[in-house]
Amino acid sequence: MHPIRRPVSRRRLLRNTGIITAAAVGAPALAACGTDPEQSSTGSPAAGGDGTALRFDNWPLYIDIDEEDENVRPTLAAFEEETGISVEYVEAINSNEEYFAKILPQLQSGQSIGADLFVVTDWLVARLIGLGYLQELDQANLATVQENIDPALADPSFDPGRLYSVPWQSGITGIAYNAAEFPDGITSLDQLLTDPALAGKVTLFSGMRESLPILAGAQGNGLGGFTDADVDAALAKVQKAVADGQIRRFTGNDYTDDLAVGNIVAALAWSGDVAQLQFDNPDLKFVIPDEGGELWSDNMVVPVGAANKKNAEMLMVWYYQPEMAADLVNWTGYICPVPAAKDVLLGYGDEFSVASANSPLVFPAEADLVNVETSRELTEEEEKQYETDWNAIVT
Repeated sequence: MHPIRRPVSRRRLLRNTGIITAAAVGAPALAACGTDPEQSSTGSPAAGGDGTALRFDNWPLYIDIDEEDENVRPTLAAFEEETGISVEYVEAINSNEEYFAKILPQLQSGQSIGADLFVVTDWLVARLIGLGYLQELDQANLATVQENIDPALADPSFDPGRLYSVPWQSGITGIAYNAAEFPDGITSLDQLLTDPALAGKVTLFSGMRESLPILAGAQGNGLGGFTDADVDAALAKVQKAVADGQIRRFTGNDYTDDLAVGNIVAALAWSGDVAQLQFDNPDLKFVIPDEGGELWSDNMVVPVGAANKKNAEMLMVWYYQPEMAADLVNWTGYICPVPAAKDVLLGYGDEFSVASANSPLVFPAEADLVNVETSRELTEEEEKQYETDWNAIVT
């Protein structure tokens, strides 16, 4: 397949400077609520799919964009041209919890949610599988995925064998801060929650899953082994930070707006978001906190009731071609799930692509991930209790 080549411009080089800066401060993280249009109608069969339509719900800032026309997404446009499938791409996801709450009534009643394909984080994939709300993928249609996926992502505990999900991108939860406003830097979660110089200038994620595990892990036992006592200690610390006026607000992915316009100085943040924000503001930095960062994946899934499952599987395959994976990650700044994309970027030869290929934000080596880990899975009882306790603080 032919790669989507774009000239290197000053804007892209500025964004590249951001990626290099982020790599220098430690290591790598996600992508405004969209509209909710009706399900697109299907037409005649196209390129082995089950219609000529596909609706794809995703997070903001999570796909390549044409420099001359921000409404054009080059890799997606190439997919449409190659297959004859018309893709309705909706930036519908601001947080996992918000999106799940929005689609749950339709899922419970067995109705279509409108989207044929959407992207959510690993823990929500596990929940959706357990509830029976996802369609099992046809592995015979996914040979390219199986051939090119990073082995480390091929058999996760939440979806053994990847029967229901395919990774879109991965990232790290850490700390973002504005170095122009806070030149001494922020190195720890404890500092984020207690430093008086940051009072009223900090945001945390509103979702329990996005905030509480990393904060509980910081109490000493890490993300893989935090206890109820660690959770209680983290909750108490956040409650005190709220009472002291340390935290400006709790957010979804819209924390990026506050960072961009200067409403806040620091935030719990996702690495890829910060890499994108540095495109316009190189003073924004991303660090893995001293206590450790959280490694996660966002995954493409097909909900029950989706009319265009084969087309969704075709799009999964499309992005697992190394050329398409390279062009996607060259814009997102997230961790690429297709290792072979690195050689494609190096082969492009331009300064931006080579820097992306060599960035630990995009293709981290084992040493780059020494201070990050994935969160342990929660029991159903823990999930309910932690959610209740967290929401009592957030609201």
